Amino acid sequence: MFFCFWRSSFIPFAPRPLLRLVAQGSQRSAFVFTSRTIMSDKKRKSKSAAAGPRAKQQKVAAVKEEKRERAAGWLQDFLQQQRTEEKEMKLNKKRIRVISATEKIKQGSEGVLYWMSRDHRVQDNWALIHAQRLAVKEKLPLHVCACLNVPKSELSTLRHYSFMLKGLEEVAEECKSLDIQFHLLHGTAGEVLPGFVSDRVLGAVVTDFSPLREPLQWLEDIKKKLPKDIPLIQVDAHNVVPCWEASPKLEYSARTIRGKITKILSDFLTDFPPVEKHPYTATRTAKPVDWEQTLASLEVDKTVGETEWAKPGTKAGTAMLESFIDLRLKIFDTKRNDPNAPALSQLSPWIRFGHLSAQRVAQQVQHSGKKVGVTVSSYIEELVVRRELTDNFCFYNKKYDSVEGAHEWAQKTLRDHAKDERPYIYTREQLEKAKTHDKLWNAAQYQMVTEGKMHGFLRMYWAKKILEWTSSPEEALSIALYLNDRYELDGQDPNGFVGCMWSICGVHDQGWAERPIFGKIRYMNYKGCLRKFDVAQFERTYSPKNL
Repeated sequence: MFFCFWRSSFIPFAPRPLLRLVAQGSQRSAFVFTSRTIMSDKKRKSKSAAAGPRAKQQKVAAVKEEKRERAAGWLQDFLQQQRTEEKEMKLNKKRIRVISATEKIKQGSEGVLYWMSRDHRVQDNWALIHAQRLAVKEKLPLHVCACLNVPKSELSTLRHYSFMLKGLEEVAEECKSLDIQFHLLHGTAGEVLPGFVSDRVLGAVVTDFSPLREPLQWLEDIKKKLPKDIPLIQVDAHNVVPCWEASPKLEYSARTIRGKITKILSDFLTDFPPVEKHPYTATRTAKPVDWEQTLASLEVDKTVGETEWAKPGTKAGTAMLESFIDLRLKIFDTKRNDPNAPALSQLSPWIRFGHLSAQRVAQQVQHSGKKVGVTVSSYIEELVVRRELTDNFCFYNKKYDSVEGAHEWAQKTLRDHAKDERPYIYTREQLEKAKTHDKLWNAAQYQMVTEGKMHGFLRMYWAKKILEWTSSPEEALSIALYLNDRYELDGQDPNGFVGCMWSICGVHDQGWAERPIFGKIRYMNYKGCLRKFDVAQFERTYSPKNL
């Protein structure tokens, strides 16, 4: 995730007798008291006799703990088992919005369509669940389609489109196993989807939710072009609490939306019913997709290549979630602001492309945290409250990627200091190639270009330095969004837009002490980073090479 929030932790002083921590395996520990008092032989014998049973208990406990260690793939197995259980789970109707004037599927229809736009997965997908229930109710076949369109843009890269297409390939395979027809349509949804619906005589279109400008325009285009008797239904399958239910207006900050979300969170944070093998088979099957050829034919920027650490698809995302639960969750609360520590979930690419459900992640993290006694509230705050705040901002603020979309106080302070002398001025090309005087900034930029990710704490520092080193706030925001959306695997997402707006324009923040260039926008500097983590170690790890 883009945002990181500070926490402090301390170890209390241990008075005499001295407290010594003795590790018992990787997961368990026991406290053993030692004393500086010289013990008599009698006392030693007595203590030794008492220690015998205790040592045996500790050994037995360690063996039990070792037996409880789970084999790799346990989470995937658990989810598959859970989905085979017979249970009728409800879909909260407040997730659903009818966009068209009609809700009823007309007689003579030959199927129901789920237009998969933002949430590229089969299971844990409320939109597909609703589409299947409609189709079963009407005794109709079920179709899924995705629309492939590549704009001519510097942001259209192999990194993004490879991740997306390989995720969709996994979707298509799973749909086939469930007797659901998957179609890959070429063109924007507004151009190709209405004709596809008419040609296939489909009786309803269900889609998922995105607050961004282009998907909202596609939805509007389809609404205008679909026949009036075809229901168009939207389901928020991305947020735990649907965006329109969390708040009916633009929220000022996390403080103002937190209570609204937590008040109704239990109504929506429920178990998922499975998407099952569909009982009604289509007479006209989907055209097979040559995925390798499709990817090779795309006119995208191939200099921004695929990443090694992040494999696309729901299975890979589930494996990353499993590793977070097993290895990193226990230190997330205390180490998440340290870019050198393996403490973050690393899940943002899979959530951004909809390969993983944020709701599923929240459920599994909460469940696992309780079992091992780990506090997960800080992670749930970022995953649910902070992330869904970004959807709120983009949905209710049409200028979500512009300085004009900032609070009035922030616009004023940026205007007041727009002419302040900058200590350095860098061009977009210099920044893109990590050619600044700041080794830490260069290292963060290098990590983003080469790996498609950047630690959340450094993303804030990175964006604020762009404000400091460019000629205007408008230029700073433009460059930050360009670099984020071009290189980050989780780019072109509300989280990224709001992250840059928070760093540069003070969105969801407050005014701070006034200073040159920043005005009242929150300031960050190199010395502050030195106090937070081992900067030299990070600089050595990601020393920029020839970009």
